[in-house]
Amino acid sequence: MAAAVRRGANSEDLSNVEFETSEDIEVVPTFNSMGLREELLRGIYAYGFEKPSAIQQRSILPIVKGRDVIAQAQSGTGKTATFSISILQSLDTTIRETQVLCLSPTRELAVQIQKVILALGDFMNVQCHACIGGTNLGEDIRKLDYGQHIVSGTPGRVFDMIRRRVLRTRSIKMLVLDEADEMLNKGFKEQIYDVYRYLPPATQVCLISATLPHEILEMTSKFMTDPIRILVKRDELTLEGIKQFFVAVEREEWKFDTLCDLYDTLTITQAVIFCNTKRKVDWLTEKMREANFTVSSMHGDMPQKERDEIMKEFRSGQSRVLITTDVWARGIDVQQVSLVINYDLPNNRELYIHRIGRSGRFGRKGVAINFVKSDDIRILRDIEQYYSTQIDEMPMNVADLI
Repeated sequence: MAAAVRRGANSEDLSNVEFETSEDIEVVPTFNSMGLREELLRGIYAYGFEKPSAIQQRSILPIVKGRDVIAQAQSGTGKTATFSISILQSLDTTIRETQVLCLSPTRELAVQIQKVILALGDFMNVQCHACIGGTNLGEDIRKLDYGQHIVSGTPGRVFDMIRRRVLRTRSIKMLVLDEADEMLNKGFKEQIYDVYRYLPPATQVCLISATLPHEILEMTSKFMTDPIRILVKRDELTLEGIKQFFVAVEREEWKFDTLCDLYDTLTITQAVIFCNTKRKVDWLTEKMREANFTVSSMHGDMPQKERDEIMKEFRSGQSRVLITTDVWARGIDVQQVSLVINYDLPNNRELYIHRIGRSGRFGRKGVAINFVKSDDIRILRDIEQYYSTQIDEMPMNVADLI
């Protein structure tokens, strides 16, 4: 039986669905006035938060009240903490059963969410397990048998655990889809529906994303009930604080020389270089190393252990330049990244904000440099228009801007 039927949700066209816009939503200016439990508040302040961000002021309460919520806000605005706080507030820690399932498109993101939840829930004795592919099955089973209040994972492994009846779903009351646009895209859509079919009928659903294209919103009517939509409009999806430049390169081969010229600038802080394919990441990494530049690289085909190692080195600042694919573009926050280079322009406009939002998070300054071949100019102008932003030719003194 279709999930839509099971939840009694209507799957007609979205033009008839009334979404509340941000205007109707109560804005709660402080964490103290949200009615959160004492030990959660302690965790929030200990984590270093002082005042809730715009998305937190609007979304935490509706989620805690049990409403289905679609929350959209730009990269780096505290979306992860938004649902983490809401989840922690609604847990019953006296029973050690899985009550919340949080799904993400990449393993790194699932682990990062687990870390945020454990940090914020530090005074609550909360159990949260990251259930991701590429890790030891036995370990997963042991952890889930022990009992976890929250499971943060990737759809494939989570579904596997549900199917094996290791992850019991009877007490689940909330499903969170992080980076929902990616999650409801071709690759994951089926797996999400597989998981969803096993959840209790009254499960609350929360979608979180920086970008929510129309076709995704249309799908939501299939598995959400009367959702509140909390939206930071696109013209407010500013790339404020991030200076964006382009370097015109006539030919693909010239990109490499341009990158070598920029290397000293890259290592002033930490830089992420995006390529569109795994092969290109491997090729560029090798070529940079042959030219005696120190770089590390990461993409989805690498074994999980290696990906963890690389993340650890980069987070700690041991490695300064990371070459990667879009697996890294979403939600990974490394404090020191203040330069992003698009060696290849992203394949779609939405990815652009995810990539360059890696720099300048939470109001920090950042610089993004796009390598643009003559046939890419059109794409660049399209991105400019879409985000009503300006991308200028790179000045000589770019190092001074970082």
